[in-house]
Amino acid sequence: MSRKKAVIGMSGGVDSSVAAWLLKEQGYEVIGVTMQIWQDEAEEIQEENGGCCGLSAVDDARRVAAQLDIPYYVMNFKADFKKNVIDYFTAEYLAGRTPNPCIACNRYVKWEALLKRSLEIGADYIATGHYARVEQLANGRFAIRHSVTAAKDQTYALYNLTQDQLSHTLMPVGAYSKDEIRKFAEQLGLRVASKPDSQEICFVPDQDYAGFIERTTGKASVPGNFVLADGTVLGRHKGIIHYTIGQRRGLGLPMGRRVVVTEIRPETNEVVIGEQEDVYTRTLYADRLNYMAEPSFESGRKAIAKIRYNHRGSPCRIYPEGTERVRVEFEEPVRAVTPGQAAVFYDGDYVLGGGTIL
Repeated sequence: MSRKKAVIGMSGGVDSSVAAWLLKEQGYEVIGVTMQIWQDEAEEIQEENGGCCGLSAVDDARRVAAQLDIPYYVMNFKADFKKNVIDYFTAEYLAGRTPNPCIACNRYVKWEALLKRSLEIGADYIATGHYARVEQLANGRFAIRHSVTAAKDQTYALYNLTQDQLSHTLMPVGAYSKDEIRKFAEQLGLRVASKPDSQEICFVPDQDYAGFIERTTGKASVPGNFVLADGTVLGRHKGIIHYTIGQRRGLGLPMGRRVVVTEIRPETNEVVIGEQEDVYTRTLYADRLNYMAEPSFESGRKAIAKIRYNHRGSPCRIYPEGTERVRVEFEEPVRAVTPGQAAVFYDGDYVLGGGTIL
């Protein structure tokens, strides 16, 4: 009987490198692939980007593949990445929302595009170095489960994967802690054993989102008014792409107290300013739903909801409003519910599903 074939996305980091070794140890025929997603640019800039985008990722991944004695390829996904990640990222900011490009990249590039290409070459699975687990539940559905270590859990950014994608996905790293993964790498003599984790958004290495959007779209930020909720003008802002809900720093307003961004109004180019208590709410609405552990939500379904990557999660109830949208009621007020971010729902260790905050 032939071995199952798995294509592993290799970022040049320690997690995907050890994932490739774990799969080989488990008896899979492993093929290493680095996804070339960065847009055309100078070589030194690509090198600075590192993470899963730069030239150093390719060099490190190629060395690891050679050490593990597995075939290795670089596949070009630049068009998919520009359409589904960069264009989405800039459009959301220009519309006054705060996107999560890693979620879009996972769903439409790292899974949809890579899985399609992998199946075409005869693979049974794609695999990644994410700290999460894939399980098939008693109801027959596939779901993402927390990794064994709460300190390094990446389920939030994976909530949008489809049932078909999950049925063809392996995540071997989810069964281990980060320390264990680094120890494996050291024992194998991999040069990436102590390589630091990539941080923030890989295609905006300087974290200047506004500057990136201006360069990418060719449109300069348009200044407008800081206002109170009733429209009272407080001063001038640099352009709505510079701000997000809950932001306290960099406002430059002489208010004599700490104030926050409570709303962004793209139609009038206004940034609304309020008090700390104004960014707490018990209710959010979400659409663009993806159901994972369950095919739908019963009205009043209890869950834990995370409203951003580093949010610990808050108890809530989910109330469907038709098939395309849900209302979420929290037991306690949550801070800075931000349009464009994801609301991801959990039942214990398992991802129930999620949607985009309206």
